[in-house]
Amino acid sequence: MITISGRKRLIEAALGRQPLDLIIKNVQLVNVYTGRIEPAALGIKDGRVVTLDAADYDAAEHFDGGGRFAMPGFIDTHIHVDSTLVIPENLAGLIVPGGTTALLADPMEIANVAGFEGMKVLLGSMANLPYHILIEVSSRVPTAPGLETAGGELGLAEVSEILTWEECISLGELDPSKVLGLRDEYLAKVEAAHRLNKIANGHAAGLAGRELAAYICGGMADDHEAVDYEEAFARLRLGLPVLVRDGSTERNLEPILRGVVREGLDTRHLMFCTDDKHPDDIRDEGHIDYLVNRAIELGVPPVQAIQMASVNAAVHFRIDHLLGSLAPGRWADVLLAGSLDRIQPSHVFFKGELVAQDGRLVVSPPPADYPEWIHNTVTVRRGGRGEDFALRAEGPSVTARVIELYPDQIINRAGQATLPVVDGCVMPDVAQDVLKLAVVERHGRNGNIGVAFVRGFGMKQGALASSVAHDHHNIIVAGTNDDDMAACARAIEAMQGGLAIAAGGQVLGQLALPIGGLLSTAPAEEVIAGLEAITAIAHDLGCTLPAPFMTISFIGLPTVPELGLTDMGLVDVRQHALIGTLIT
Repeated sequence: MITISGRKRLIEAALGRQPLDLIIKNVQLVNVYTGRIEPAALGIKDGRVVTLDAADYDAAEHFDGGGRFAMPGFIDTHIHVDSTLVIPENLAGLIVPGGTTALLADPMEIANVAGFEGMKVLLGSMANLPYHILIEVSSRVPTAPGLETAGGELGLAEVSEILTWEECISLGELDPSKVLGLRDEYLAKVEAAHRLNKIANGHAAGLAGRELAAYICGGMADDHEAVDYEEAFARLRLGLPVLVRDGSTERNLEPILRGVVREGLDTRHLMFCTDDKHPDDIRDEGHIDYLVNRAIELGVPPVQAIQMASVNAAVHFRIDHLLGSLAPGRWADVLLAGSLDRIQPSHVFFKGELVAQDGRLVVSPPPADYPEWIHNTVTVRRGGRGEDFALRAEGPSVTARVIELYPDQIINRAGQATLPVVDGCVMPDVAQDVLKLAVVERHGRNGNIGVAFVRGFGMKQGALASSVAHDHHNIIVAGTNDDDMAACARAIEAMQGGLAIAAGGQVLGQLALPIGGLLSTAPAEEVIAGLEAITAIAHDLGCTLPAPFMTISFIGLPTVPELGLTDMGLVDVRQHALIGTLIT
């Protein structure tokens, strides 16, 4: 928060009574308030814009924008940093050169592993980053009490305290079961946010009609789960702004924006988010810049696309006095680009400092000091032997419930398959593209293993596994046989978290993620190389999914329809209840 003396310095500088720190001259300003483009010279003091007309001011430094377009830094309105697999310091080189200068992050992953202390560890380096991280306070830790085993917990008292922190801007996503189930603890968290004039983020996956209206009555302010234009429009007409999402496996932008352009829909209440995006996809496609440029390709006028990535988000989250525009008093997060047809920032300024140029970070965030205990969070009591994954039944075959993957989305369908029983154990069937799926409790609490089946991976042999498994973050493993599944679980415990793939009883590839079993401290390039290597192995084993390790990380989610799997068993998401894997 700015001090009175700091505020006076800005006022004096704007009046020309104090020299500016920097003038970025000779630019064409994309004014997100007027929707117009105008010549400007940006005057900056103490990291903030103080004037748009600084041509005749004194300044310590001048930067010639060369006639480029100047626009505010881009905002990701909903992200789980853990899904990038790299610590925040190493994420900077992937997102800042493309123009992302603010992440609105829900740290529920590390909170589900290590609670309040784990969250503080992950956020410890925020002050030294060349981008903003603002917190959407995790509202559901654990996500599904009584249906899963997690490593941490944030109750009403902890959430209420964290909401008072200056860097915390909202209550994080709250799934429908908590609201429509009239659960006092979660409704109290919403009210705690509202008392502080902060919004509560939604997670309205699959809702429509009366349920959607009732959910909004629960105090929800937005939704990032709309998968097509019809769902987005249904939310907007009820006053629920939409965070248009495009991540590694949740490809919602094109179906939503094609409809927006076709229908000429007002875009003021549309924003962008990635939610969950792997580092290789960020490198290859981009981050929020990818969403902006894809929107422009689909017919959204460039200024509107920029507004969706900046001021729309800032106004919605009630931080437009800080971010989202190049206007007096706001942080000087400035992107310079030579064209609006395809935005590729040549220069990125963060708080008035040049931090990226020509696609490269030009500053080095100091390394964070992560305590030893956060490197040791994986304890597997059961799951190291093939027999641990056995699902017993009588007869030659059984009918089993199957999680049916939905292309390019995290939602799934509830299906069925007739599966063979061999020596009293239900077997997967690669001919039907049905793999065994298991969740192994890894927090050292009880040794639970939940077993079910999944269709859609395409694998013909082997198994793959991850300790990034939303939101409980136990070990989730899918495979054609129990022994390879056990080999993956052993490898992940040995690494203290990560991704693994095995076949023939041997581990063929792995990627260590020792920070809470979620993140690597290695440079982003090394993490990407490791991820590409194990993804290639998965494809060699027959997997047809473009991002199998992202896909598997969501299959166990007990809050996204229709089925989820936890260490306690198969979950009917709509009923918020455990159900049997086998149909009797």
